Amino acid sequence: MRVMQCMAGAKYGGAEAFFSRLVLALHRAGLDQRVVLRRQPGREKQLSDGGIAAQTLAFGGNLDISTRLGLRREISRYKPDVVLSWMNRAAGFCPSPRGRFVHCGRLGGYYDLKYYRTCDHLIGNTIGIKDYLIEQGWPRDQAHYLPNFVSADIAPAVPRRSLSTPEDGAVILALGRLHQNKAFDVLIEAMRRLPDVYLWLAGTGPLEAELRKQAVHFGVAPRIRFLGWQDNPAALYAAADVVVCPSRVEPLGNVVLEAWARQRPIVAAAAQGPLELIRDGANGLLVAMDDPGALAAAINQVLANPELTDAMVRTAHEDFVADYSEAVVVAKYLEFFRQVTG
Repeated sequence: MRVMQCMAGAKYGGAEAFFSRLVLALHRAGLDQRVVLRRQPGREKQLSDGGIAAQTLAFGGNLDISTRLGLRREISRYKPDVVLSWMNRAAGFCPSPRGRFVHCGRLGGYYDLKYYRTCDHLIGNTIGIKDYLIEQGWPRDQAHYLPNFVSADIAPAVPRRSLSTPEDGAVILALGRLHQNKAFDVLIEAMRRLPDVYLWLAGTGPLEAELRKQAVHFGVAPRIRFLGWQDNPAALYAAADVVVCPSRVEPLGNVVLEAWARQRPIVAAAAQGPLELIRDGANGLLVAMDDPGALAAAINQVLANPELTDAMVRTAHEDFVADYSEAVVVAKYLEFFRQVTG
């Protein structure tokens, strides 16, 4: 089995991080792979350190002929059984298979399917996305659900003093791109109702300056730490008392899976992904979107009820091991490749 993986993503992002995790995990499982991606030195080094030498192409705009020719060249040389394209741009640049290989597109959101016209099969990383593909007219037997997995690596907790946080202060951890979809503005407003709690916010994005101003406006800036993007947040999870995912748009919610893997309680707004993953009160808490009062109340509930919290964490970790661990997801991908080429 020979699989070519094509990624034209950004420097940072959940899909980009999962791409690297999956490529390296499939490599460890013995799969023969060729990786083609947009130049990004950090990602290239991560793959190289794991034994994968990536080929780079520009993946520019519609007039980028060099990338189209480069992909054709790589496909001709490697002769893959499967080409797996990640997100719109990579799928759009891939040539028509014409029986030479099976072209599969992997979607982590509710994207316009016009970019996937040359694909034979589409993968959604949630059941909701798979259902969306079928609703959009994609053949049911060519639409598939394959979940993400996240790292379960354990690290020593970040010392609170290193982030100017009192040893006895409760810590909320939130991670993601500082973008309107992630609703960190709602979380910052909720901090007004959490007077003894500190927020560690890990991420970068276009709203950072606005979020900092909002924190000052609400009088909570002294209790918020903007940490920038974190490639390996294991030590942050180890230090957190509760993980929060306040997103108003969240097709999956890798943060939920990461909290489960690291055995930390999760509070999430009821966007598409968290709503699919979380059974409210069993493996996490769900609240209405765009409701800072409800978000603060749920965080307080977790902090004030250790027995409830411990029970949710145990159940969540069991769910993670059963359905979202590396071994389980890698096995699903390998079976998928066998199925579509069989």
